[in-house]
Amino acid sequence: MIQINVLASGSKGNCYHITDGQTPLLLEAGIYWKNIQRGLGFQVDIQGCLVTHEHKDHSKAVNEVAKAGIDVYMTEGTVKATGASGHRIRQIKAGNQFAIGTWAVLPFKTEHDCAEPVGYLLGNGKDKLLFATDTFYLRYCFNGLNYILIECNYSEDILKANVEAGIVPVDLKNRIIKSHFGLANVKEFLKANDLSRVQEIYLIHLSDGNSDADRFKREIQGLTGKPVYVAGA
Repeated sequence: MIQINVLASGSKGNCYHITDGQTPLLLEAGIYWKNIQRGLGFQVDIQGCLVTHEHKDHSKAVNEVAKAGIDVYMTEGTVKATGASGHRIRQIKAGNQFAIGTWAVLPFKTEHDCAEPVGYLLGNGKDKLLFATDTFYLRYCFNGLNYILIECNYSEDILKANVEAGIVPVDLKNRIIKSHFGLANVKEFLKANDLSRVQEIYLIHLSDGNSDADRFKREIQGLTGKPVYVAGA
């Protein structure tokens, strides 16, 4: 069983704590280290931190996390873009699996407007967890998933209405569509994968103004028949 604790999710910051009972990890470090500590009740036992890309809402605390003695894993492009340095910064590459304690970690390419973004597939021999955020498309299918943490940033109809109302500029709309995972694409991804073993689905990184948490949960739960949780809702 994998325990998932959402410390922050959204454009203001992203950070998730997971553990299989043996090796606790952070996924992203997009909030201040003091807030990570507070979110964990100051019981900080972290064996590694996986970062997907350099945008501050995902990487803000990478240097602080490293200074706390925790290995931080990211691609070469992300290392260069963040300016992170030190022996705790570990460069990884999409397609090359590595181990952190009981976890086997496989980074995979994602599609976002940044240097070298990745998502992560994590397994411990019993359970598999998929973590994918800040990508407008996922080119892969995954077998035997038990837990899914996936971005569901916006809905096209809400985004369109916001553009028509003058709330969202057209150029921002175009960027969102080409860099984030929308509800329709999430549904297509889930339909393309075998969900027979999935125990929980977490919808993460919802847009503040272009999403509807209750609707997203209802529609994804109706589609999959699985328990769905909305981060931050």
